[in-house]
Amino acid sequence: MSALPATAPAIHPLVEQLFTRHGFARVDADSIDACAAGPGHLLLVFTEDPVRFKETLDLAVIAPEVAKAFAGRFRAAALLPADARKVAPRFGFARWPALVLLKDGQYVGAIDGLRNWEEYVDEMQRLLSAEPTRAPSIGIAVKSTGAAGQCH
Repeated sequence: MSALPATAPAIHPLVEQLFTRHGFARVDADSIDACAAGPGHLLLVFTEDPVRFKETLDLAVIAPEVAKAFAGRFRAAALLPADARKVAPRFGFARWPALVLLKDGQYVGAIDGLRNWEEYVDEMQRLLSAEPTRAPSIGIAVKSTGAAGQCH
């Protein structure tokens, strides 16, 4: 008896519409760097399993509205849950789902979890005028036993 081939999990229709209706690029862990390398701003939508994180479906509706509100200011792409989980540690956001803004391939900031509409607008305006910075890391703080401020 042969095993049945594994099939990809179904994509919720609201998430699928990011690609089919709203023109977001579909990126994965292998293609994110090439997508991010393009010039200008890139908005990344980090989705999660909508059964575990129902807010993912809300963000699948909100993200296209953010793109419309800031038309022409950034390219937009989305990662499906398995790839989003692989890539998320690079960007250090604390809550799912999340939007991450890059500029010329470099981290600018993130809007994690769900927010009021005004917060999305205000935060996107701030991020679009900000310069790239180091993404926050998730992990254990490192403390030096040597002199403060020295880097070896």
